[in-house]
Amino acid sequence: MENILIAGATGDTGKRVIEILNNSENFSPLAMIRKEEQRQMFEDMEVEAILGDLEKDVSHTMKGVDKVIFAAGSGGDTSEEKTIKVDLEGAKKLIDAAKKAKVKKFVMLSSMGADDPSKNEDLRHYLEAKHEADEYLKNSGLNYTIVRPGALTDDLGLAKVEVAKGSLNKRGEISRDDVAFILVMSLADPLVKNMTFEAIEGEESIKSALIDLSQLG
Repeated sequence: MENILIAGATGDTGKRVIEILNNSENFSPLAMIRKEEQRQMFEDMEVEAILGDLEKDVSHTMKGVDKVIFAAGSGGDTSEEKTIKVDLEGAKKLIDAAKKAKVKKFVMLSSMGADDPSKNEDLRHYLEAKHEADEYLKNSGLNYTIVRPGALTDDLGLAKVEVAKGSLNKRGEISRDDVAFILVMSLADPLVKNMTFEAIEGEESIKSALIDLSQLG
């Protein structure tokens, strides 16, 4: 069993990641929480939780961790200051801690449009933070996967996607269920190793799509 630290475990996508990992035969989830009162939620699921604030030191969160999923975000606070603190600086801190701890893989939940933030003025500061965090991870020396989904929905996951290395060159939606499954699938070696890809709802099964992507090298 590999121990997987999930940053953003209390978020809508993070919770789904925890549920999938908790039912896995290969992975054991470790939920990163900001507040002590959030611990009970995971104890009820028989999932271990560790206190860690992305706006502070997070080096202690890596003890015994094999791989990381970064699904954290500034949530409802879309101010530029909060976005930079969490989506950029928080991500950098966790990447540094993961590198120091020699984790085997770092899976980053990014966003479609992060390749060129200038194309979306409304979300520009958010996408710029995501872009910089993605670049920092790429240059970290860690084994990584960067997942850039389209607009997230709370629809039931269909486990069917359209993906493309780099950019799909079109917009679309995808359920949080399917994004969570993609993030978990990306933990597997050697799938989508050192790769950045976009994903929206489509016709190909997630497993098949990621295998096809991996063969592109």
